[in-house]
Amino acid sequence: MGDAFGVELPDFKRVRGGAGRFRGLRCIVTHLRGESLTRDNLTDLQLLRLDAMVAIHVDEQGLPREAEYASLCPPNGRGDLVEHHGSIAPSQLDFDFLEWIDELEERFSAAQKGLDSGGDGERALLVSVELAGDPGVNARAEEMHELARTAGVRVVDVVRQRRSRGDPRYLIGRGKMQDLVVRAWQQGANLVLFDRDLTPTQVRHIEDLVEERIVDRTQLILDIFAQHANTREGKLQVELAQLRYRLPRLSGRGESMSRLAGGIGGRGPGETKLEVDRRRVRDRIRKLEKSLEQVSRQRSSMRRRRGRAGLPVISIVGYTNAGKSTLLNRLTRTDSPAQDQLFSTVDPASRRLRFPRERDVIVTDTVGFIRDLPPDLIAGFRATLEEIEDASLLLHVADLASPHLEEQISAVRQLLADLGLDDRPEFLVLNKSDRVSPEDAREQEGELSGVAISATTGAGIQALLERLEPLLFASDSWDRERPWIQEGS
Repeated sequence: MGDAFGVELPDFKRVRGGAGRFRGLRCIVTHLRGESLTRDNLTDLQLLRLDAMVAIHVDEQGLPREAEYASLCPPNGRGDLVEHHGSIAPSQLDFDFLEWIDELEERFSAAQKGLDSGGDGERALLVSVELAGDPGVNARAEEMHELARTAGVRVVDVVRQRRSRGDPRYLIGRGKMQDLVVRAWQQGANLVLFDRDLTPTQVRHIEDLVEERIVDRTQLILDIFAQHANTREGKLQVELAQLRYRLPRLSGRGESMSRLAGGIGGRGPGETKLEVDRRRVRDRIRKLEKSLEQVSRQRSSMRRRRGRAGLPVISIVGYTNAGKSTLLNRLTRTDSPAQDQLFSTVDPASRRLRFPRERDVIVTDTVGFIRDLPPDLIAGFRATLEEIEDASLLLHVADLASPHLEEQISAVRQLLADLGLDDRPEFLVLNKSDRVSPEDAREQEGELSGVAISATTGAGIQALLERLEPLLFASDSWDRERPWIQEGS
């Protein structure tokens, strides 16, 4: 196959695969200029998982002079992906190839069987891409590890690359892609996670090279939301966000995408299966949007009743896993679900909090924020985020023990600004003070103008309530149309 300038190999992905198994195919090429195995040769070896790539060097008369071959390398602790076996005269190639390849497959299979599964979760290879001018690169990588843990996925290896900008086809370079393919196979990974969002075009091109499932950052977050949504409203919002994300990424090829119409009276362009799938998704999206509009009207009615009752509303906002639900439980003496995980709370909760002198407020807990919150998620959870619009005060909870404290505070404030909610009064609460020294807690209180508390132990809660009361009850009369604005303020 091919000519003096290159070899064009067909797609062998559907041929013989499995844990520790090669394709059962070896590629033998002739090199006319005495060159060693080329980069293209090794790329084909890795991407197609061939048994071996063999180059036959020929002399000026076209007779075979020597043979050079390479194979994939089992995990050896040094990170090697390809093993070169040197050059030898073809007449001296005297060994049983089937015995050799069986032994090599056994080494791969033994290495994969010996991998610690770490539980029932999936094994994932994480692709971390640092682009020029990227802030918070380390925070992004740590966040992806935490997102994976929350989703029940174990990261077994990381492929990193720095680029001035993302590759339009693969996000990372093609050389890194072949590195990724072999590493995923070596580590027994059945999932490849990208710490950035992939375009539909990038997904299609990557899937052409990678057999494992491809999941980007938004898709992973949506999966976590789907795991934690318990109410009908939460499930509707998650499904809507997922469908909006998937619609532009629907694709197909081959016989399954052929025209459905056929025969006498049915010939013509017809409608492809892909078009049918897209139409069904759009119909489902419209149905979900109508259901959520009804939810939004119900919530609006509830908020109007609160306004007529004259009750101030505190909305707890903050970065995910900052301790918002734990604080709600501590303030209102309730037992809402709270876990040490990202996005453990998807369904909003409202509770009543009584201050001294028999004065009550409504406290609402909302979904956690994260940097670069997916637009599909914001659109899908609009009904929930509307709870923040009528807040008298935003209680901004931040994780005092996080090494990225200020970045997370800035990310939350930026998201509030993007939602048009940055005009609400905000009070900063520095949670998890029990995880830092008292000196650090006092220093951060002064620098960030907040109150340090521990929602777990209750430390600082009384001081927090004393600071909140004058903010909420400076005037006994509230603007019912915009309850966050006090009369005379």
